[in-house]
Parts: sequence; C-alpha cells; structure tokens
Amino acid sequence: MSETKIRPRLEFEDRPAPRLEALPVPVPTSPTPGTGAGTVTLALAGATVLVLGLAVLDVGNFVAAQFDRGLLLGWLTVAVALGGFGLIGAAIWREIRGLLELGHVDTLRLALADPARTKAAALRWVAELPEGAAVRPSLVAIDDPAAIMALLRAGPQEALHARAEALGRAAALQVFATAAIVPSAALDGLVVAWRGARLVREVAQLYGVRPGLIGTLSLLRRTAFAAASVMATDLAVDAATRAVLSNPLLHHVAGDVAAGGVAARRMILLARAAAAACSPLANT
Repeated sequence: MSETKIRPRLEFEDRPAPRLEALPVPVPTSPTPGTGAGTVTLALAGATVLVLGLAVLDVGNFVAAQFDRGLLLGWLTVAVALGGFGLIGAAIWREIRGLLELGHVDTLRLALADPARTKAAALRWVAELPEGAAVRPSLVAIDDPAAIMALLRAGPQEALHARAEALGRAAALQVFATAAIVPSAALDGLVVAWRGARLVREVAQLYGVRPGLIGTLSLLRRTAFAAASVMATDLAVDAATRAVLSNPLLHHVAGDVAAGGVAARRMILLARAAAAACSPLANT
C-alpha cells in the first residue's frame, strides 16, 4: 500500500482588496472675534467717567458750600462752573463731530459705488462743496451712474485736487525754507512733523471735514494707508528726487538744502495722500 504524499499549496482567491474609506478630517474653527470694545477702550472710558464724575460731584459740593456763605457768591460759582464745563463739553462735541464727519466720508463712498444710490449720493456731496452749485444742474439731468462719476471726477474732484496741490506746494516751500534756516536736524524734524499734521487738516477742511485731536489722529492713519496708492504712481518721481537731492556732491555744496528738498517733496505727496483719504471718489 503506497503512501500518498500531501504537498502544501497556496490558493489565491480573486477577491477585490478591501478599500479604506476616507475619514472626514475635522476642520478647526477659529473663534469669532469679539465685536465689543477693547480692553484699552474700556479702561480709558472708565477713567474718563471717574475723572469727570468726581469733578462734577466735587464742584457741586463746592457750589453748595458757596451758597451757604452767600447767595451772590454761590451764583458766581455756578457761572464759573458752567463756563468751564461748557468749554469741556464743546471740545468733546467737536471731537465727536470730527469723527462723525470721517464716518460720513465712508458712507458717501459706499453710496457712490452703488449704482442705485449714485445720483442721490452725488447730489448730497456736491451740496456740501463750494463748487457744487455749478455742477448740480448737470447732475440732475444725468441718470447714468458712469456718467455721473465721470462728471464728479472732472468737476468737483479736479478742483479739490488742484486746491490740495496748492496747499501741498505752499507747505513744501515752508519746509524747504525751514531746512535752510533751522540749524538742528531734530528741530527740523519737529517742524516737518508739525507742518505735515497741519497740512493734513487743511486738506481735510477742503472736503468738509473738520477733525479735532482724535479725528486728526484717525485721519493721519487713513492718510498713511492712502499714501501707498499715491506712492505707487509717484514712485519714479520720488526716487529721482531722492537720488538728485540726496547726492553727496549736491549735499556737500548745498548743505541741508538737499534734505529740505526731499522733505518738500514729501509735503506734496502728503497733500495728495490726504486728498485721497478724504475724497469719497478715491476707491470708486
């Protein structure tokens, strides 16, 4: 009887390999930023309320004490207190009004960009400008938003830019003369900074914006952002001016006049940037 040898063998089954299903990857969600006031704003607001509130209470107690001493003395104290707090209130209202006027520029810019509101916004804007009376009849007769925007750019916008350029050239001449007169570079820098801030406020007043201290700081921030687009168009001219006026040979011959020329050029660019920040037609 013969023994049968059993040999192992491998059998392959034709089955599809199991596939791994793609698992959903959780997407991290960033927390929604808060829309309320910041910590610094709350702290400043609280300090302002404490200072003004305690001052009012202290003055009220002082007025009451003065009335105990005499009727006439009490009314004189009331008059002094009302005059002082009235001046403080007028200053606060001026700051609020300046901030509201800056917000009005943004609102007007959005309205001009909307074809459905372009005509109404254009009529509202020209009513605030000295040059608007000559353009208003033409705006009333036009219904095409593109034609309205072209008329605004060729009319009031061009006149305002020309007046802003004149203010920039006047500031440039003053800065150029100051660089030749002031012996200290630090004082020269302070004069240039003061004249630049004043120039920004003068250009803002052309567009009907009368900013206070806080409004001026906000306007300077807007001007810094608008300066990027202005410098993009004037970069070649500014670079050439720097190369010529900052040349070592010219600086050796003319002294601080070369630096004054660069500062004067900056005043002209600053006037253009301020006009772009205050104009409702800048980004439309």
